[in-house]
Amino acid sequence: MSFIKNIVQKRKTERMPDWHFKFMNIIFHVIDFIYPYIDKRVKKFGLKPGMTVVDYGCGPGRYTTRFARLVGRHGKVFAVDIHELAVEAVKEKIDKYGLTNIEAVLASGYGSRLPGTIADVVCALDMFHIIKNHTEFLAELKRITKNSGYLVIDDGHQRRSVTKASILESGHWDIIEETRDHLKCKPKYT
Repeated sequence: MSFIKNIVQKRKTERMPDWHFKFMNIIFHVIDFIYPYIDKRVKKFGLKPGMTVVDYGCGPGRYTTRFARLVGRHGKVFAVDIHELAVEAVKEKIDKYGLTNIEAVLASGYGSRLPGTIADVVCALDMFHIIKNHTEFLAELKRITKNSGYLVIDDGHQRRSVTKASILESGHWDIIEETRDHLKCKPKYT
């Protein structure tokens, strides 16, 4: 069992300890320096100028700043996380780079505190493996997604079969595209 997965399973909540968040942030800096793949990756998400994007589980904002560039000054990015240090890290990037189209949001449990049907795209990257109640989490993502919007989600540190089963069993999403890197899902309405 991996070190990170072992830590996640021992926690009673999905909010990681502060020391773990800080360690993760350092590791991300090293990874991004050695293998800068995020810009290439986000180009595949279909983000366009003027869109509203929710970076759910934004962590230190690795993707948030890229999303902000892609949606431009007429777009909006909501960087949502349950960890105070994540929200602080994103706010520091907003100030450092003068990014006026990002808003950092501290979530409460699975509740994002965002208005309903606000997002053209919700991105949940490298965090789905931490979620304990997939159905409740995916319901919140659906609530904030426009009817014409979509979800981009990856496996994080779990098998693709687990990710797909959780999405389909939730009853909230249909998988419309599958790549090696991520799944794209449309809100399901019956």
